[in-house]
Amino acid sequence: MATSFLSTANTFHSSTPSSSSSSSSSSSSSPPLLRSRFSCLNYRNNARRLVICKGNNDPPSQIPTLTKRSLSICFISSFIFPLVGQGFSDANAAILEADDDEELLEKVKKDRKKRLERQGVISSANKEKGYLQEVVYKLSKVGQAIDNNDFSTASSVLGGSNDADWVRNANLAFNKLSSSPEEKSEVDAFNSSLASLISSVTQNDVQSSKTAFVALASALEKWTALAGLVGQLKGL
Repeated sequence: MATSFLSTANTFHSSTPSSSSSSSSSSSSSPPLLRSRFSCLNYRNNARRLVICKGNNDPPSQIPTLTKRSLSICFISSFIFPLVGQGFSDANAAILEADDDEELLEKVKKDRKKRLERQGVISSANKEKGYLQEVVYKLSKVGQAIDNNDFSTASSVLGGSNDADWVRNANLAFNKLSSSPEEKSEVDAFNSSLASLISSVTQNDVQSSKTAFVALASALEKWTALAGLVGQLKGL
């Protein structure tokens, strides 16, 4: 009979612009390697002009020797400095990546610890799971009674109020097995829908009873999934 609980509920339910950089800003700056080479070429042109302007009595070897040495320094700088900068960038990236990996590992450890603790609580909560199984059986009977317009039976099974023994036991189980805000929110939805269902059944209101029953079944099913009890309650 419990296997028809959710099927009964289902039956009731069925009745940015992308940004681009300006050309002026991109063209105003050149890569370090190109700037170094441009500087060397400008230096070479200035050196040639300097040789032409020198007098005939000046030693001709001084200017070319100085120019070759300076050009060598420019070219060496243009290749070495970018490589050194790249080395620092790679080192910083490696440090950040190591920090991210450590944080991820710590998170995985904490999640695993919580999951194991949760499994331990569920495994030892046999009494609470028995209370919840009773909830499934009772709601299955209530759903069939509403489907047959048998409000007398539905009211009798529900107990007439939110203070019935099976409701108190269900909330004891909910409180023990709920740990997250999402789970507690579904418990609130369950109790609210149950109050609406009891009121609608008392008034023999078919449509309101079906609506409340669907909401009640949905809240219980969601809570069961969040609490990790999927497959442990028959009829869900």
